[in-house]
Amino acid sequence: MVNYMSPSRPSLREIWDWLDEVKDPEIPVISVVDLGIVRDVRWNNDEKAYGLVVTVTPTYSGCPANEVIKEDILKALQLHRIDRATVETRLSPAWTSAWISEKGRRQLREYGIVPPIPMASTSLMPQRHLACVAIKSIDAPVVPCPRCDSRDTRMISRFGSTPCKALYVCRVCGEPFDYFKCH
Repeated sequence: MVNYMSPSRPSLREIWDWLDEVKDPEIPVISVVDLGIVRDVRWNNDEKAYGLVVTVTPTYSGCPANEVIKEDILKALQLHRIDRATVETRLSPAWTSAWISEKGRRQLREYGIVPPIPMASTSLMPQRHLACVAIKSIDAPVVPCPRCDSRDTRMISRFGSTPCKALYVCRVCGEPFDYFKCH
């Protein structure tokens, strides 16, 4: 067991690297770090509650993967001999697809899921809402096919394999694909 008061405890950078190995259970190509779910990692040195605290913000509060993600984080920490850890959920600020890292966006696309498409900035809209424009618009966003790059695609369902994705089809290659919606 790690002595949390000892200077030999793992660095927060090491812990972030370990958490980067924890994959999202619904999209196993992307880590919970690159998806932007892990918001904070800190040591709690309080004598009554010492240990590691990992703060997560779920993609949405009703996501069925939330409990699995918490368990997977704790298992990953236990593999590195961190036996005293807590995963706390923070719902505010709400998760946004803008938190997905560039590496995560690349991984989604290579896997065949189009990452959220950032919208252009306007002076009338606060920065934190920019990524949400597409999902709230009446018209579906133009989403390029991840297989052939055609922009001649259409949404066939607002819900894909999970509630956070929409189902599209390419009119050129005929392949269906998921689009990770802006949130």
